[in-house]
Amino acid sequence: MAAILIAYGSTTGNTAYMAEHIGRTLSSAGHTVTVKDVGGVDAEGLCADYDVCLFGSSTWGDEDIELQDDFADFLPDMDKTGVKGKKTAVFGAGDSSYTHFCGAVDAIAEKLTEIGAAPVVEGLKIDGDPRSEQGDIESWAKDVLKAVA
Repeated sequence: MAAILIAYGSTTGNTAYMAEHIGRTLSSAGHTVTVKDVGGVDAEGLCADYDVCLFGSSTWGDEDIELQDDFADFLPDMDKTGVKGKKTAVFGAGDSSYTHFCGAVDAIAEKLTEIGAAPVVEGLKIDGDPRSEQGDIESWAKDVLKAVA
């Protein structure tokens, strides 16, 4: 079984909910899952002890893509996490009425590719309250499981 890290940034709680729900789905399949808020971690070596690293952030802003505040601070240091060569995936919550709907998902995925991580599935983008999209979240988590098996 894989050791999986889920690191997220959440302001309103939507992305935190997604992280916890994804974590429960992966744990129920027998994997060891650790969920961490990036606001309370040091990037240095964060991914070193994990086989798979999942990252989540909400998106703000209409004119530019704005990551959730804690993740915006974390993103420039992602190269220090030890994620190079690791299996990764990205998720996030947003509002489709904004120009850059869930743009943080794309920005994080781009950063991970730049630093040599290995994306395993397309990013998960949830519009609004993720509690109404539990099926999509579970399905995405199961796709992650298939890709890391």
